[in-house]
Amino acid sequence: MAAMFNSVGPLALLTLALSFSLAYSMQFELHMGHTKCISEDIKGGAMSVGKYSVVNPSEGYPKSDSHRIIVKVSSPHGNMYHFGDHVESGNYAFTASEPGDHTTCFWLPDEKDAPPMVNVEFEWRTGVAAKDWSKIAKKGQVEVMEFELKKLYDTVLSIHDEMFYLREREEEMQDLNKATNTKLFTLSFLSIAVCLSVAGLQIWHLKTFFERKKLL
Repeated sequence: MAAMFNSVGPLALLTLALSFSLAYSMQFELHMGHTKCISEDIKGGAMSVGKYSVVNPSEGYPKSDSHRIIVKVSSPHGNMYHFGDHVESGNYAFTASEPGDHTTCFWLPDEKDAPPMVNVEFEWRTGVAAKDWSKIAKKGQVEVMEFELKKLYDTVLSIHDEMFYLREREEEMQDLNKATNTKLFTLSFLSIAVCLSVAGLQIWHLKTFFERKKLL
């Protein structure tokens, strides 16, 4: 029973870590003159790394110089972390200075000799997944158990920080909901007041009209 608990505990923590950190790889089509943006909600102070490359359409042959794209990585407030101008591949790494949706945009310029479409391979990792654990293990020459404990400890810290970040975002959303409800209540009250005023004016106008016509 104890052995089962010991095996399930780290597994559960690692599963939670995967839910609180981003690590994915994808390949997508990018058409000439079009832009494709990918965004991810990253908490402040979190580390993020990414790499991208244009897939060679003719494997075994040199890649054409026309297969070049423009890449921009920016923060929620528009601060630029990376910019690649007419590049075939590249990578970036940054520590988020502000929380929110960080965006990576790819653009294939509409230029002479440019292909109508290219395939782009993209990998983006944040949080614990952004660390290169193989280099850490090689550099420190640590034993397997110590290495796993270090990885697990960083995972727990990442979960702890992410929970506080989510709590802050929840409080922000609650404040926004309260402010929205207050504005809706005020607007509803003003709408009712305007409707009653208009109804009163209509009644007064009809009464005055009938009195002039001596119908009342």
